[in-house]
Amino acid sequence: MKILALLNRDGGTLKTTDHEELTALMRDEFSIHGHELAVESRAGDEIVAAIKAAARRDDLDVLLVGGGDGTVSAAAAALAHGGIALGILPAGTMNLFARTLQIPLDLPAAVAALAGGVVVNVDISSVNDRIFVHQFAVGLHARMVRMRSKIQYGSRLGKIVATARAVFLALRRVPAIELELEIDGVLKRIKSPAVAVSNNLYGVGHIPYADDPRGGELGVYICTERKVGAVTKLTFDILTGAWRQNPDLLSQTAQRVHIHYRGKNRKKRAVLDGELCTLDAESIVEIHPRALKVLVPAEATYL
Repeated sequence: MKILALLNRDGGTLKTTDHEELTALMRDEFSIHGHELAVESRAGDEIVAAIKAAARRDDLDVLLVGGGDGTVSAAAAALAHGGIALGILPAGTMNLFARTLQIPLDLPAAVAALAGGVVVNVDISSVNDRIFVHQFAVGLHARMVRMRSKIQYGSRLGKIVATARAVFLALRRVPAIELELEIDGVLKRIKSPAVAVSNNLYGVGHIPYADDPRGGELGVYICTERKVGAVTKLTFDILTGAWRQNPDLLSQTAQRVHIHYRGKNRKKRAVLDGELCTLDAESIVEIHPRALKVLVPAEATYL
């Protein structure tokens, strides 16, 4: 296969990684398996443009991106419904889609696993035609991300600390958002602190990510309680994978979710794959089964 690797040198662990050493390792591993690999490094503010340019090429089999969830989401959006496969070198804070695909989080191990990997098709989702691979959320999650954006951090550890502080600050006053949800055609009117829709249902026993990237269903999660103590416990249960046992969370699967929002505040009121975005008056969330080609370890259990 012909592979282009784009490394976000400002992303997560790649900030402190020896790029010459990593590039040499990648070339050695991929050449052993008969692949042709080119490696390019880009600054964080250049990586999305480089991804979009690579997605338009007709001479690539795989675009291998090194970076965090934001970089991965941008690459998935550029490659969705196309012929180029996405490969992921996990270098971010959470690496949620990489975890779903069972790519090792250690960079040398990830390189070895992908060099001997296979190309398969997995699911992606969209909200008003904007692609996401992990989650679309409104309410408390957006509040947390807005607060974290005001906290300065310069490293992966710093981002983790900033996230913890933002969670604490957000939970001091629990918001409530009024929505109408049409879930596979069934209408619900709700007032909830938090609503989220995931690309495939989250697994249990770990941080929120899907265990099966080819499950073919959205996960829908609605917080039903506004008391600070109850929402704090639910937040902890979600982070530890114990959400199914929490009585204050309604969850179900769906193919299509239509979110009606009548509020005036729309800017930065939603989160798409970890990035703040506008919450439109009407948001249509859909799953697209097996619409993204990905390079994954040959031993991944969902295969």
